[in-house]
Parts: sequence; C-alpha cells; structure tokens
Amino acid sequence: MIVLLISPWLHAHGGVVADEDLCIIEIGVFRAHFTIYQPQTRASREFCEDVPDVSEAVFVLDYLHASLSQVPVDFRIIRDVNNRTIYASWEDIQAIADLDAVTVFHEPARVYPDASMSAQHRFEEKGWYIGIVTTRHPTLDRHYQAVFGFHVGRRGFGFWPLMILVILVVQLHYWVSNGGYSRWQQARKSAS
Repeated sequence: MIVLLISPWLHAHGGVVADEDLCIIEIGVFRAHFTIYQPQTRASREFCEDVPDVSEAVFVLDYLHASLSQVPVDFRIIRDVNNRTIYASWEDIQAIADLDAVTVFHEPARVYPDASMSAQHRFEEKGWYIGIVTTRHPTLDRHYQAVFGFHVGRRGFGFWPLMILVILVVQLHYWVSNGGYSRWQQARKSAS
C-alpha cells in the first residue's frame, strides 16, 4: 500500500530518474549520470534530486553518450515561480515571459570535450527550483531539453508522522473494539 502511495513521486521527477543507484538525466536522445554534491555541509555525499541544505551545491553531469561531448550544453537554474515542483516541463519554461528575471544561475552553452559538465551555485533561499539542461543534436537541426524540479533545504517530515498516527489510531481502535482493553484490565485485576 505504501508503494502505491509514493509511486507517483518516484516516477514524476522531470528529467531525472533513478536507475540502479545512479541518477540519470535524459536530455532528448542523450543520457548523463547526474549528481549533486554539497561539499561544505555533506562532504562527498551524493544526491540525486533534492538539495538538503541551503548552501553551496555542485551539479555534475557525466555524459553517457560520446556525441554529447561534441555539442554545446547549457545549464540553468530558475526559481519555481509557477509552483510546478517535480512536474515542471519544457512547456512550463516556455510560458515564462522573462526567463532571465527568475534565473538564479546560468552556465552558458559550451562544449565539454572531457564528457563531464560541472556547475557550482550557492543557494541563499530554501524553496523549489527548476534545473534546465539544453543541447542540440551533433548533426541534425534538433534541440533537446531536460527539465527537473528540485527542492533546496529541508522540507520537514512530510506526511509520514500523520501516516504513523493514523495507523496507530486504527490499531488502537481495533484493539479496543475487539475486547483487547477489557482483557488487559481483567488480566491486571487477576494479577493483583
């Protein structure tokens, strides 16, 4: 049942998908291993989707296609002004009138011949952001984008405390309604 409750979140994270302990970003026909680091607060721990601390973050794309190292790659981070969170899409980005006004970081398009792109940004505010990676096909006139929403800073405990409370209340109700409390009281009296 829990898997059914959380499965929409597992598959709805934009262009970043978990694939056998690796985070893979799909940029059209290209794929890259995607990793986020927070060296100042989390040492060398790797993150796939959210950035846990409001501090410096390092975004790394290790290309899985050799041809991706021959084309310019652009990386941008914007504030999630339309509250799309993990459901952000390229259409949502195109609908923003002034992309530069909501941009918090931009690494202009350039070729990374070593097949690895790295970008560093210091986040100053907790909240939802959208990462955008754009590139083009090496020989055809085609452009590709990957859009992924991510959260910076802790989000609390989410729905888990409420879920645990509901389970405990249901269990307590079942125990009382089936005579568990009465049997427990009788056992205490007979033990005295």
